[in-house]
Amino acid sequence: MELDLSRCFDFGTNFTVQLINVSENQTFRIDLADGRKFALRLARHGYHTVSELNSEISWIEALRKQSTILLSKPVVGRDGKFLQLIAGHHAFLFEWIEGSEPKISDNLLGLASQLGIISAKLHEHALNWQRPLNFNRPRWDFAAALGRESRWGDWRKGLGVKPQMLPVLSRTVGEIERRLKIYGTDPSRFNLIHGDLRLANILRHKNKLTLIDFDDSGFGWLMYDAATMISFHEHEPQAESMIDEWIAGYRSVRSLTNKDEGAVHTLIMLRRILLLAWLGSHSQTELAHEVKSVFADQSLELCDRFLVRGKIF
Repeated sequence: MELDLSRCFDFGTNFTVQLINVSENQTFRIDLADGRKFALRLARHGYHTVSELNSEISWIEALRKQSTILLSKPVVGRDGKFLQLIAGHHAFLFEWIEGSEPKISDNLLGLASQLGIISAKLHEHALNWQRPLNFNRPRWDFAAALGRESRWGDWRKGLGVKPQMLPVLSRTVGEIERRLKIYGTDPSRFNLIHGDLRLANILRHKNKLTLIDFDDSGFGWLMYDAATMISFHEHEPQAESMIDEWIAGYRSVRSLTNKDEGAVHTLIMLRRILLLAWLGSHSQTELAHEVKSVFADQSLELCDRFLVRGKIF
């Protein structure tokens, strides 16, 4: 892919470009001769509107000005705008953040508590921020996730889903919908969220955490940010302790009701089936290849547990 970066940014002619990730978007590392580093994100066609993309940056900029949360700094182009058009894709450039992605095999209890604190601060900001009149981000309700819209694909066609799995999956989806209808979408519990606080979107450096990738931010259940922390690892033995630590960290900043805490298990199950659908519609990604032999079976075990116990763990 030819990337005409100097047309949009003051890079000069001496720089290197390296593709580092392909998911919904393509992410590149840019190294300049003077030592500066950047991350370039090319958006997938049709995933977000221009209005949604500009709103993503609006929230990031507001958070950077009004909170203590560490975030990657977006960079304006030559035209003074954040959103650029590069190789036919809408694109954002961010200053490079040093750090490494935490691994599920690490001791993540301290990290989970930190993420609980960070999530509470995000939610406090979202609940109190006077959003611009033209602010526009997707709504991540049941219909968008697992219902009629199914934005990430049909869970029935999820990665590795076999016909004999469908009855259990269907009962689980129905139970999720029933519970979330009862829980409701009052703005105090359904509001602006990051929406993808999985380990891949956390950079840890010297015990400090930086959040990246607000691409899936939008309006959803606040407790969904807890569920996303253990994305792809819901079946791992440390998941339960991580959720407990997240809740404890969260409660050190803002209160949670028993209903809020109870909703976490429902949202973990929603997230897991949503990921099953995403993997089915993104079966060519490296991540899909890594988990294709086990993810559906592991998901079904979680469904059985959820239907019998009413919770994941």
